[in-house]
Amino acid sequence: MTALLIILGIVLLLVLFVISLYNRLVKLRNTREQAFADVDVQLKQRHDMIPQLIETVKGYMKHERELLTEITEARANAIKANTINEKIEAERRLTSALEGLKVAVEAYPDLKASQNFLDLQNEIADVENKIAAARRFFNSATKELNVATEVFPSNLIAGMFNFKREPLFDLGEEREAVETPPKIEF
Repeated sequence: MTALLIILGIVLLLVLFVISLYNRLVKLRNTREQAFADVDVQLKQRHDMIPQLIETVKGYMKHERELLTEITEARANAIKANTINEKIEAERRLTSALEGLKVAVEAYPDLKASQNFLDLQNEIADVENKIAAARRFFNSATKELNVATEVFPSNLIAGMFNFKREPLFDLGEEREAVETPPKIEF
């Protein structure tokens, strides 16, 4: 009788341990999703500013229509992206297109002196800084989830319940340009 109680106690402890690990994985996954929701809010704010930026720049940059079209298309693709991974990839393209605009603006001193453009550039710089902060939190949450899905014994539970390694919001080649705060020159 005592052996049966000991065995039941051990089984109960194992079940509670598995439940605890599963709940931790669920919490980490939800934290990651919430972190991306914060990134998404900032990305939407940036998406909303891009048409203003393009309209401000259009009058000055008549020869840069292709670049403005590329930015518009990249923004549209970023807005249409549904999954976290699709959004990450679309944002990489949009960031790259915006970097091209920063380079092109250098050739237009009148544009750089426009108060509307300077105000918009300051707002965009602020949003970019907020995106970078939100992205760091998202990557931290993703890293914590990834570690939990790979370390023993939670990796056993993760495998049983289809938790898997998730990608970071990495900007690839554009990382250095984006991590450097934009220069505002007068």
